[in-house]
Amino acid sequence: MTGPLTPRRALVDLAAVALLMGVGVVGWWPSFAGGSYLPAALGGLLLGLGIALLCAWRGWGILIIAGFTLLAYFVFGGALALPSTTLLGVIPTGETLGGLAAGAVTSWKAMLTTVAPVAVGDGYGLVPFLSALVLTVVAASLAVRLRRPTWALIPAGVHLVLVIAMGVPQPAAPLVQGVVFAIVAVAWLSLRGIGDAADAAVSVAADGSRSTALRRRRLLAGAAVLVVAALAGTGAAAATTLAEPRHVFRDVVLPPFDVHQYASPLQAYRGYVKDHRKDSLFTVKGLPEGARIRIGTMDDYNGVVYDVSDKGVGSSGAFGPIRDGMSADATGSVARLQFTMDQYSAVWVPDAGQVQKITFGGSDADALRRGAFYNESTGTAVTISKLRKGDTYTVDTTIPKTWTDKELEGLAFGTVSMPKQVEGPEKLSSLASDVVADAKTPIAQVRALVKKFSEEGFFSHGLEGEALSRAGHTEERISTLIGGEQMIGDDEQYAVAMTLAARSLGIPARVVMGFYPDKGKKGTFSANGDNLHAWVEVNFAKAGWVAFDPTPPKDKVPQDQITKPKVVPKPQVLQPPPPPQEPVDLPPTVPDQRGAQDGPNNLLGIIGAVLAIGGSVLLALAILAAPFIVIGAWKAARRRKRRAAEQTADRISGGWDELTDRAVDYGARLPAGATRAEEARTVATALTVPAVTGLAEHADSQVFGPSEPTEEDVEAFWQEVDGIVAGLGKDANWRRRLLARLSLRSLLGGSRLSTGVQGLRDAASERIRRPGTGSSGAGTTTPGTIESSPRQRRGRRPAGPASESETS
Repeated sequence: MTGPLTPRRALVDLAAVALLMGVGVVGWWPSFAGGSYLPAALGGLLLGLGIALLCAWRGWGILIIAGFTLLAYFVFGGALALPSTTLLGVIPTGETLGGLAAGAVTSWKAMLTTVAPVAVGDGYGLVPFLSALVLTVVAASLAVRLRRPTWALIPAGVHLVLVIAMGVPQPAAPLVQGVVFAIVAVAWLSLRGIGDAADAAVSVAADGSRSTALRRRRLLAGAAVLVVAALAGTGAAAATTLAEPRHVFRDVVLPPFDVHQYASPLQAYRGYVKDHRKDSLFTVKGLPEGARIRIGTMDDYNGVVYDVSDKGVGSSGAFGPIRDGMSADATGSVARLQFTMDQYSAVWVPDAGQVQKITFGGSDADALRRGAFYNESTGTAVTISKLRKGDTYTVDTTIPKTWTDKELEGLAFGTVSMPKQVEGPEKLSSLASDVVADAKTPIAQVRALVKKFSEEGFFSHGLEGEALSRAGHTEERISTLIGGEQMIGDDEQYAVAMTLAARSLGIPARVVMGFYPDKGKKGTFSANGDNLHAWVEVNFAKAGWVAFDPTPPKDKVPQDQITKPKVVPKPQVLQPPPPPQEPVDLPPTVPDQRGAQDGPNNLLGIIGAVLAIGGSVLLALAILAAPFIVIGAWKAARRRKRRAAEQTADRISGGWDELTDRAVDYGARLPAGATRAEEARTVATALTVPAVTGLAEHADSQVFGPSEPTEEDVEAFWQEVDGIVAGLGKDANWRRRLLARLSLRSLLGGSRLSTGVQGLRDAASERIRRPGTGSSGAGTTTPGTIESSPRQRRGRRPAGPASESETS
């Protein structure tokens, strides 16, 4: 332990800890795509510094430190990390306390299983807040309480590693972080470990000019070390950064959400048209003019179904859990849409534009939110809990501008990654080449394809009273569409046919299914089978994905009710039914709890909540208690080693060493190289334990006696030791007993570093106490003198004159 805490040293220690922890705090920046987490992280850091300083000043132990840490977590955690659950943004509510209790355990896994960047509003601010709070308390407590501040670098380093491991592969500022951490650590250790003792010794042992020269030399050497460390750290960090990508926990924790467990939404097109032509599927309030409701985006064709792809980021298969702040780069007009489900029941969540936030309402809001995923590249959302009648939610989104042909005239097609797919009918490729032969610009090529299908084709759903038009969009169905005397179909066939034709020419295109109202209709929009559509989106540079409608008008019906194809078609192949949906293995972070909510409270849920709260408390206590558990285990191992020595005389000597070590932990400082009798007088004087003098004589007679002590002698001696040790704390208060148990004096007192530093301090303090005396008096020690120099251990000496003189 260290001496009294002075304001100057406390300021230096806390400033160093703040800088070291701040280096780690910077690492969260890419995970949150900005500084939204800083109030939580810096708030936890400052609270940790305050708790450590207060408890060190008052001399409070680990239990009080842990209590203050938990209190700070629950009192300030809401305002800093969960502000949306508090009253007026500050006062904790029941929801706040519940979120803090559960979040202490669940937020870590949620952080790793959510696609970055994450948002503080979704509860992820608990991770930087809790890690900064707990590890700052540990680091600052070790810094202001221990003689060697090196121990404080451990929690600071753990914090830095934790931020990296919990973050994203893209680092924040690795060069700056590494250099700053190294410089602060070296400078702080230099100030604490060398400066005070060396300067005190130099000031009393050397003249003024020599002292100044030594200080100057020491400062220059320290500066050189810092420069070398900075350059080395910069070079190493640069080499490491260029050598290989950084791997983090989120890369291996859980696989991404697999949307292919659900059938393509385009397969349900004809079913909605047939069964819900006039039925309200859902209603939308706040839909801007010209905006379209999107159900699904498909960009992968296998000859049977147009489906979402699984090619990762940028494809229609790249889904991630919903969060605040999605589609951060979206441009256009901001809108807030309110959806209410009627007869619509599906996993695909209707939305519009580029969504920033989805807020579910109603009794099933939690289950819907936990199971909701969103694809920022396609604007498609899905929930594994499945929407039902009565479900409501609000979408905060950005509606992109509507591009005119004139604005697109000078733009090339965009460069985007598209999955490799079945090209479709061979005749369609040649048809597409002929259609765009005279087109000079990208937009002219697209318009030529739109004109081909919308002007030469005819519309029919194939329902009662309409011309024959089979459902589906298989390769055979598209061949029939373009191979007959008349092209007859609806949005499903025309959108797929144009997309395949565009893809055969290398044009980036995809199919979208959704709803939009007729022109001129305002107010609340009611989606039904009659206003269900499928359209084509083509990507242009600078403009992004632009919608095109190749389907003929609904009033353009076939000239004949029965189509006469030019050739005998192949046997009709019906659209294969959707694959059976087997039970889904849901990701652990988004369990479907709708069934549990519909029934009574279950015992497992209550037990889980209790375990979550208890786990958070145990986690905080374990982190705070870890250094002190190590100290206790270290001392216990030392005692067992002494008690189990091979020679019985060594066990007697070890018993005496155990007694003196415990006395040192209670504040007695023994002179170096002293005999047991001298040590006994010092302990008896410093701690008022007269019985220790007789025990020292007993130890000498056993260790240096003519015969080896028996097992009974050893057992009796250790019983006396344990009795005296137990009496050391009888007159001490609980604080002193706790500090003695956690003291590092007896563990570290014999190191070379402590010997050298203490020698300088002893020399300086002796000259200051007795000015004018010579060096001969500096080493005098009286029985009551408290010395901190290490002592030499005495073992069994061989029998002879030397032993006799020692015994006498």
